[in-house]
Parts: sequence; structure tokens; C-alpha cells
Amino acid sequence: MDNDKAARPQPPIDRPDPAEEPPAGSVGDARPSDAADTPAAAPALAEAAEPAGDEAAAAPPKPRVIVMHASVGSGHRSAAMAVAQAFELLRDEAAAARAGIGDAADGASRPDAPHDALAGVSVPEDLEVEVIDILDWGRIVFDGDHAASLFTGATRPIYDLTWRFTLTGRLLWAGGTAWSRIMYPAFTEHVREVRPLAIVCTHITAANVAVGARMLSGLEFPIVSVPTDYETEGLWPHRCTDLFCVANESMAETLRPRRVPEEGIRITGIPTREDFRRTYDQRETRERLGLPQDKTVVLALAGAQLPRPYVHFRDALDKLLPYLHALSDMHFVIVAGNDADYARHLRQECADLGLANVSVLDYVEDMATLMAASDVIICKSGGLVVTECLCAQVPMILLGRAYGQEKVNVRMLTSLGAAMHVTTSRELLDALRHIEKNPESIRSMLINGSFLRHPDAARDVARATLELTAYPKSADDPQRRKHFLRFYWGGKPAHTR
Repeated sequence: MDNDKAARPQPPIDRPDPAEEPPAGSVGDARPSDAADTPAAAPALAEAAEPAGDEAAAAPPKPRVIVMHASVGSGHRSAAMAVAQAFELLRDEAAAARAGIGDAADGASRPDAPHDALAGVSVPEDLEVEVIDILDWGRIVFDGDHAASLFTGATRPIYDLTWRFTLTGRLLWAGGTAWSRIMYPAFTEHVREVRPLAIVCTHITAANVAVGARMLSGLEFPIVSVPTDYETEGLWPHRCTDLFCVANESMAETLRPRRVPEEGIRITGIPTREDFRRTYDQRETRERLGLPQDKTVVLALAGAQLPRPYVHFRDALDKLLPYLHALSDMHFVIVAGNDADYARHLRQECADLGLANVSVLDYVEDMATLMAASDVIICKSGGLVVTECLCAQVPMILLGRAYGQEKVNVRMLTSLGAAMHVTTSRELLDALRHIEKNPESIRSMLINGSFLRHPDAARDVARATLELTAYPKSADDPQRRKHFLRFYWGGKPAHTR
């Protein structure tokens, strides 16, 4: 990508509800190339947004929060969109409360009111929210999904080794300007231009680039890191992150030996979209979706942006299909996502086998509703999908071998009795037979999963970020000094690797 093009500041985007968000790459994310892709519209936007004369030079930028992710799989982006949606909801609810109109004025009396949304938090009425995929701003733009796929198959144990051992013990990364100077100068210029109120990061690369941009620009704003799995690796910028919003106490115990101060840790859960906070009538939802009322509905999530890790997942489902007719008390819903070829393959296989208890769906917009209509979900062990299952209050069967952070997710969920883990189609069939014979096991997993359930996580992250903006740090703070590369020696890890 041309670097001059990447450096152009972007006009604010009218963002749709993330619950109905378009696929990655369409309007919704702020990207450095957006203006260049629409040359006819760009001059009009610039003319409309820029006042004339001295007023333009004197006018400060509107308060803006940047929410950053990296397009490595879909989970980091989903978490970023959830946090962005939470900021916008808090802004709109604050505006309604100030005006004394709508539900926000008397929301405290309603059982479905936002989770203490406005108490003690000042929300700028003209707050803008910008969602950025940091990979779009690099000197060299690469495909994050493709890069992640390199750590699959035979190479996955290497990824497991580096994720779990390198820089996760005593030698730790403290943050620096290296990434920003070498790869992301365009983002640093963007930060200088918009002067953000805060930056929230749902990916490790985004967090490190944000730290470097703050050091290089000399601007003061808080950086909030939001890991989207149930563990944090050692390359997060620990000493330069103002606040870690983590999933549970176990993650906090990982951060404390890394010399992250107590006030720099908040247990919020992993952020999910607003529709995962809602309650659904399962009977009405099943009727609307055309699903049977008298069967155990098993939802299999087989669509993905990362194809290679899902090869074994789909292979296990294919081997399971001939046995589904014997599970007569169950109805299976398989989501193929945007993969039309895989959807056709599934429908043909089901027709050839005469399976009447299987429905095949393409891309699903309202996943929260579909999850709420289900009794059990078969999925991989990614941080976002398991968190969505927890918030939707649906037990899980985690399918496939797990490495790196996914291995931590599996251990966390299975140790609490909130999920079952299988690696082959035969193990999956045994798990389904067990559930069919012992339906009460679903209830026990649901109760155990409530220990990790944080449906208000996105709002809590947004609230915590806005609270930080009210107490800016001094420019003389040691963590604001420039460093190209900075490491430090941490304490003994709380959890043995």
C-alpha cells in the first residue's frame, strides 16, 4: 500500500449497529485507503467537514476514541466492534439522560436497563468512535488470516511453544517504538491528527503500535488492552498499558507477577455485542427459526475466516453425519458461514443419507438469537466464540486439538465443568450420546459456566476507559518515556507453563 495514501486522516463514519455488522472489508471499519477508494466523494467530504479561514486552524478535533484490532481471525474484530458499540450506546444514553427523554431518563427502574451505564462516567455528547484494523496501516500490508494459518497443521506445536514459553515467564516485553517507527508511521501521523481521547486495543499488535504512537507523538491519552482469550501472553506492552481489562481472576494472577499494578487490572470479561446481553424466549425463537420444540437442538459452528484450522473440524463433522439418524431426540443445525461450496456439500451429504434431523445454514446475521434457540453448541475453542456461548447461556462441546491460547481456553472451561472437549468424531459421537441419555448434564454445564459469564463486558470496558480519560497522567511519568525496545525482569509466574 502506498504510504502517503495510508497517512491520510479519515472522516468519521456513520457506523451501523455491530449486531448487523457487514463482513470485514466493507463499510464499518476505518481504513487508510477508504478515501482513495471513493475519489468522487472525498473532496465533498473534506469541503463539508472543514470550516473556512482562521476558524479551521483554531478548531480542536472532536473527542474521539479509537478501538483497534488486527484481522487475525474474526474474534479480535468482533470484540473491537462490541466495544465500539458500547461507547456509542453510552454516548446516546447519556444524551437522552441529559435531555430527560427516552428510556435513559428512568432506566434505573427497569430490569432490562443498561448495567449501571452512566453512573460516575462523563461521556462527551459529541464523542466519535473509530474502529481500525491496524494491519491496514502498515508499510507492508499483509493478510492476517493467512499469517495465522501458517501456525496450523504440523507447525501448530511451534506456535504453542512460542506462545506459552517465549517471553511468558520472567523476561517480559515492556513496550517501545520499534513497531511504530518501522511498520506503522502512518498510524502515528493519524494519532497526531485526531488527538484521540483514548485507544482501546483487542490485539497485541494494535496495543504495541498504540504505545509507540503515544511515545512518538508526545500526546497524552490512556491505552486500554483487552485480551480476547483466557490468558495473556508476554508480548503485551505491560508497563505502558494504562489498564488491562481481562476475562477472570486467573488472568489477573498472570499480570501481577509481571509488575502490572493492581489499579491497572480490571476483571470485565471478554466483550461481546449488545445482543448477547438480551434475553430470548426459546420457544418463540425456535418457532421463528423453524426449529423443533420437542428435540435437543445442537448447533455446530463450522464457518470460519481461517480455513486451515477448520479442516479437521469439518472432517470430524463429515464423519459424524452417518450416525446422526440414530440420535433421534436431537436436531442438528450446521452453520457453514460464507463458504457456499461447503454448504452445498453438507446439503448433498444430508440428502444422500436421508437425514431429516439436520438443517444447514449459510452466513447467519443474528447469531445471538440462533445460539439462544440451541441447547448445545459444537465449536472450536476460540476466545470470542466460547465467550458468546457463555453469554448466550448455552453449554459447549469444544471440538479439535487446541494449541497456544486455545489450549488455555479449553483447560479453563473444562476444569470448571463448563464445557466438554473432544478431538475426534468418535469422541464427539460419544459426547452426544451421553447428553442424549443424560440431558441434566446440560444444566450442570450451564450452571458451571455462569462463573465465567460477563455479558456486560463491552460496556464495562467502555466505562473504564472513559473513567481513565478524566485522570490524565503526567508527561514525566516513567512509562511515557520513549524507548525503541524495552524489556524487564518479572516475578515468578503465578501459573506454571
